Amino acid sequence: MSFRTPTAIDYVEDVSPGSGALPPRAWYASSSAVSLSLNGSWRFRLSATADAEDESFAEPGFDAGDWAEVSVPGHWVLQGSGSFGSPIYTNHLYPFPVDPPRVPTENPTGDHLRVFDLPSHWPSDGGAVLRFDGVESCARLWLNGTDLGEFKGSRLPHEFAVGHLLKPSRNVLAVRVHQWSAGSYLEDQDQWWLPGIFRDVTLLHRPAGSVLDFFVHASYDHVTGEGTLKVDSDVDGRVTVPALDIDVATGESVTVPVKPWTAETPKLYDGVLVTEGERVPLRIGFRTVVLEDGLIKVNGKPALFKGVNRHEWHPEKGRALDPETMREDVLLMKRHNINAVRTSHYPPHPAFLDLCDEYGLWVIDECDLETHGFVEQAWRDNPVDDDRWTPALLDRAARMVERDKNHPSVVIWSLGNEAGTGRGLTAMAEWIHGRDSSRLVHYEGDINCRDTDVYSRMYAFHDEVERIGKGLDGGTHKRRELPFILCEYGHAMGNGPGGIADYQRLFEAHDRLQGGFIWEWIDHGIKDDRYGFAYGGDFGEELHDGNFVCDGLLFPDRRPSPGLIEYKKVIEPVRIEGDSGDGTVRISNAHDFADLSAFVFAWSYQVEGTTVESGTLSVPALAAGESADVKLPEPPEGRGETQWTVRALLASDTAWGPKGHQVAWGQFPVSARTPVRVVQSAAPVVGDGRISLGPASFDARTGALKTIGGVDVTGLRLDVWRALTDNDGGAEWQTDIRYGLLWRKLGLHRMRHRLDAVEIDDDALTVRSRVAPAAWEVGLATVYRWTSDGDRLRLTVSVGPEGDWTVPLPRLGIRFGLSGSADRVKWFGGGPGEAYPDTRSASELGRWESTVDELQTPYVRPQENGARADVRWAEIGGLRIEGDPAFWFSARRWTNEQLDAAAHLTDLTPGDTVWVNLDHGQHGIGSQSCGPGPLPQYFLRAEPAEFSFVFSEIS
Repeated sequence: MSFRTPTAIDYVEDVSPGSGALPPRAWYASSSAVSLSLNGSWRFRLSATADAEDESFAEPGFDAGDWAEVSVPGHWVLQGSGSFGSPIYTNHLYPFPVDPPRVPTENPTGDHLRVFDLPSHWPSDGGAVLRFDGVESCARLWLNGTDLGEFKGSRLPHEFAVGHLLKPSRNVLAVRVHQWSAGSYLEDQDQWWLPGIFRDVTLLHRPAGSVLDFFVHASYDHVTGEGTLKVDSDVDGRVTVPALDIDVATGESVTVPVKPWTAETPKLYDGVLVTEGERVPLRIGFRTVVLEDGLIKVNGKPALFKGVNRHEWHPEKGRALDPETMREDVLLMKRHNINAVRTSHYPPHPAFLDLCDEYGLWVIDECDLETHGFVEQAWRDNPVDDDRWTPALLDRAARMVERDKNHPSVVIWSLGNEAGTGRGLTAMAEWIHGRDSSRLVHYEGDINCRDTDVYSRMYAFHDEVERIGKGLDGGTHKRRELPFILCEYGHAMGNGPGGIADYQRLFEAHDRLQGGFIWEWIDHGIKDDRYGFAYGGDFGEELHDGNFVCDGLLFPDRRPSPGLIEYKKVIEPVRIEGDSGDGTVRISNAHDFADLSAFVFAWSYQVEGTTVESGTLSVPALAAGESADVKLPEPPEGRGETQWTVRALLASDTAWGPKGHQVAWGQFPVSARTPVRVVQSAAPVVGDGRISLGPASFDARTGALKTIGGVDVTGLRLDVWRALTDNDGGAEWQTDIRYGLLWRKLGLHRMRHRLDAVEIDDDALTVRSRVAPAAWEVGLATVYRWTSDGDRLRLTVSVGPEGDWTVPLPRLGIRFGLSGSADRVKWFGGGPGEAYPDTRSASELGRWESTVDELQTPYVRPQENGARADVRWAEIGGLRIEGDPAFWFSARRWTNEQLDAAAHLTDLTPGDTVWVNLDHGQHGIGSQSCGPGPLPQYFLRAEPAEFSFVFSEIS
């Protein structure tokens, strides 16, 4: 007979949610009751195992003078300059053996100590509650030597009654935090594993008769325009809303005319809940969410989600966000036309939801639950289908719902993410439906929608989304009757995502498709002197998923990426479409609720990219969904390429944007571009090992261009390679074609250039070449034909594929080098930022200027970037280059091959040459790092092509 002796740390591997904590309740930031923040510097000791040290540190009088210090909120692995361990990044693999609920003996454990005095104004009567808003992953706590209990549920609040233990001074709060616990099996989200007390710690005085839990019910009747308010409270009291002349008892309903809350019009009414012992401020938004006619309707209208998935992240503090950072996130979202957030994959800091209420964002509030790693064993032993774990699942659901139930921004509860299926999820859904009938329930893994109110998918391809929109997707009868959202799409990893405009067209074409949420908001790069920003594997992790953690619309320092600029354009709430034929512009209001009274409309008229006249348009305050054709003024005289640009700007300052902030824009041509013409009048002249042609000189043996006027040019030749993007490479688990890997296998990064002939005739220099990779029979027969009118030099490139090309090309164009002193770039074409065939919605035609360094997009893992689309002409390094047709332009201080080899930005060292790419074509981007590759219309197929460039020296 054998047995295991229980130990003092058995709670770490207990599947229960913990012991000693008070029941969950509504969260509020402040009240008339006194509170004391315990954030700040705490004494800290790290042990390698969960039971390496005894519990004497929790006793009053313990001498922790030789302990280190850490900041709370904070993660200990991001403090101490590496002396407290390192972060670990995995997408879904558990970084420990899967043996639920057991965890490794090697279990980093941080003992935290905080000694505090009560403020002089702390009341002597009543109780007190100690609240932890977030601790990863398991904590046990003591106050003045008394064991209060332990808890799991890292991104959820836990409160403990401590009034009977408090002293006026020298209170000793001891918290032992374990990195791994049974709870870790429920928290396998795609993010860094970061232990610590990473959210606020607060001591709350609880006067006699103070507020316990309360539930604000504030519905809106869109037919009558009235709102009905009822506040249920565990403690009797009264509710007042002065602006609405409301003064009622708790539990009593009252109906009055109100302005409703929506993400577009976030009207909040200030109120107060008053009990015998406390006054709690309320911010009340009246709105009704229903599932009706197979659609998610808010206040009687379907809502179209233009959303993002938001992990909490700061490049230095991890998930320990301060209020300013949270506000910055919300303001950036609003300024980029985003209207919805899925709180992937856990409830955020509650203050973030206050901001969503205030500024207006729809929220899918997601439970702190993911068991993705069990997919590696076909979901065997998955906790969500094991009754022993159901109490923990229900506890997590309750702590989310009870904490966040009074936020009007929260319109959908989500059971969690990528946790398979099982009875535990059904129990959670049943409990949430029973507790809160005013919101819908979401879970992507419930493919037949047995427990959920929304059909949700991740990364479904465009063609499938279209079938779903048309109701041709099959599935259960219940699912076919439900609205559809893409809870994740447009994987924003590195350069991309591509194809989101094509998704948006589908969303707007089919009522059933109610939008989606880009994955994701921000790159989780960690600031690091070695790499700039570190990602998976940079801390020596045994298992890691590389830079898959850097897949956001923001760079880690919160600079918008080109992907965010593209998304802003794609989802803009005002559509501006012109008709140069009749001189009108069609303005369409794509809001779901708001009219256009907040906007002014400005027009400008450009000739060859330069604005020559501008003014304002008189546009009616169109209601949501309405359109109007507005007459433009008579265009002024102008020779060359001309166009209109119309912009929708904020008419005055708003809570989230200043007056003049651009919300939407549209461009449309008036007169087309005139093709570049060079009359072939100069003849090639051979002499002294050189060939002269107009302003240029060439090597007589190879036909290689050497100079144009006084500008040295090196290495001009056909280029088909680009540094692979994350989306080019695809994801390991994908079974469809991953062109980036095929390109590398084919050897497009090491093309050989065979010289076949250098031919001179009366008016042209022709160089014939074959460009092909070693080991394969495919190639590109390439002809460079040079002509000149004496001042300008024209290059016409003809390309003919040879052999059986089964893959598209990454790019097709020419590359050459200029002196490293070349720095300033001017161009007439798309800008100001980069664009590619399926990421060019935000590329605005105009005249732009930049430095070579500013042309680069600093993706955390270097890759193809910086191309400007639709370039008519560009000037760099003393050269002017005109294209026929328009071309893609990029320039950098390293070669594409060097860019491809770099793992971090710090690997890129500027050389003494600026390499310029002039591309006839680029392959699309897609989002195959997790979703679909480029759509067929964005393929750069290997087929015959001809394109020209005209070079001249700038005097």
